Amino acid sequence: MTSGLHAGRFWLITLAAVLVAGTTFSAGQWQLRRAAQKEALLAAIEVQASLPGLDTRALSAMKDVADAMHRQAVLIGRWRSEYTVYLDNRPMGGKAGFLVVTPLELQGSSQVILVQRGWVQRDFRNRNHLPDVLTPEGLVSVRGRIAPPPYKLYEFKSAESGQIRQNLDIAAFRKQTGLPLLEVSLLQTGAPSEGLLREWPAPDLGVDTHYGYAFQWFGLCGLVVVLYVWLQLFIPMRAKVRAK
Repeated sequence: MTSGLHAGRFWLITLAAVLVAGTTFSAGQWQLRRAAQKEALLAAIEVQASLPGLDTRALSAMKDVADAMHRQAVLIGRWRSEYTVYLDNRPMGGKAGFLVVTPLELQGSSQVILVQRGWVQRDFRNRNHLPDVLTPEGLVSVRGRIAPPPYKLYEFKSAESGQIRQNLDIAAFRKQTGLPLLEVSLLQTGAPSEGLLREWPAPDLGVDTHYGYAFQWFGLCGLVVVLYVWLQLFIPMRAKVRAK
């Protein structure tokens, strides 16, 4: 009876160890695959950034503007300053402020692209006060790189209006303004100008985080295997040897 209980417990613990070790090992492999995918994406971004820069005509002629993602561009057009939006809670350099976004009507085209023009510190005494940002009239040349729309923050509202917003959804903004907006934006680069800073961080897809998680999962898997061998095999074997 006692030996049967010991055998049952042994196989139960063995099954649990196999399940835990298998699950943690699979989780570690998944993290490695995700890291490899993101490394490939970073490599693709670097390739795109190394391609010749786009001008206004080349971008307007593209059938799918998503193909221009992460490429350098110099676009000529007119600011639609009446539709400028200040995205709140966007830090830069450790300070809170606004990301200023203005539509640019491309020269010789009916298309309009959102330009992430830069960052400006907010007035903490008056949340509704809009900082002074210079927006030149007439034709302007804007240098930057094609980028996804501004990243979204968590919000309770499904849609926003007004100049100060938490997020900017292109589809909703297109309906609100009637502007034929492209599905991409231009991240303006260069030295500070027009009252705006442009210290954009390099793309970070969290590759190191995936490797860190993989190390943790493989470490846990190894710990389970070591404990199983020590407690279930080595110690009972040594006890039998001593009993003889």
